[in-house]
Amino acid sequence: MKKIAKLSLLAAVIAVAPLAASSQAMAGDRYRRHHDQDMLAAGAIGLAAGLVTGSVIASQPRTVYVEPEPMYVEPAPRRIYVEPEPVYVDDYPPAPRPVYRAAVEPWSPEWYDYCAARYRSFNARSGTYVGYDGRSHFCTAG
Repeated sequence: MKKIAKLSLLAAVIAVAPLAASSQAMAGDRYRRHHDQDMLAAGAIGLAAGLVTGSVIASQPRTVYVEPEPMYVEPAPRRIYVEPEPVYVDDYPPAPRPVYRAAVEPWSPEWYDYCAARYRSFNARSGTYVGYDGRSHFCTAG
C-alpha cells in the first residue's frame, strides 16, 4: 500500500511541474505564442502521469475467491433403539427364613446384666434408663 501512495504522489508532482513552469509571470508576446505549446506539453505530461498511475494501480496483485464445488456427504446411519424382550428366570433360590432371637425375660439375671452393660443410666429398681430425649424408657433386652 505504501508503494501505491509513493508512486501516486510522484505522478502528481510530475503532472503539476509543467503547470508551475508555465505561469503567467512571463508577460508579453512570447507568452501568447508559446501558450498553446505549453498547454499541449502539460496535457501530454498529465496524460503520461495518469497512464503511469493507472498502470501501477492495475498491476497490484488481487485475491480472487473461488467458491468450491458442493460435495455430497452421505449421512451416517441412524441407530434405532430396540427394547429387548423381558427374560423371566424361575430358578432363584428361596427366600431366607427369618431368624428370631430368644428374648430375655425381664427381671432375670441375664436381663439385668444386659441392661446394666448397655445403658449407663440403667436403674435396676425400676428397670428403666434415661434416653437422649431425657425421658425414662423400660429396658427390653433382645
